[in-house]
Amino acid sequence: MTDTSVTLSDAAAKRIAAIVGAEAGKSALRVSVEGGGCSGFSYKFDLADSAGDDDVVVEKNDAKVLIDSLSLVYMAGSEIDFVDNLLGQSFQIKNPNAVASCGCGTSFSI
Repeated sequence: MTDTSVTLSDAAAKRIAAIVGAEAGKSALRVSVEGGGCSGFSYKFDLADSAGDDDVVVEKNDAKVLIDSLSLVYMAGSEIDFVDNLLGQSFQIKNPNAVASCGCGTSFSI
């Protein structure tokens, strides 16, 4: 059976809570998968005010992430992390389903 859960690292949860908390009227970070990018699919990040009917809600500490059911198919078993290093700050998705990804880390193929 495939693991359909998506998890948040402690660093991602802390950063998401800070970002969402600074935006009036927003309650969660929405992560979705779209066609495009240099490897076939790309991740999209948006702030959301509420969950949709087909959203899966991932929560950790004070952070909430919304993922629509179609995107969840591509992200099953993934961990959302937040990295702060010499190259900059970014959310990274460690996706066990991706067979290839681009150098920028924002697109992938399955």
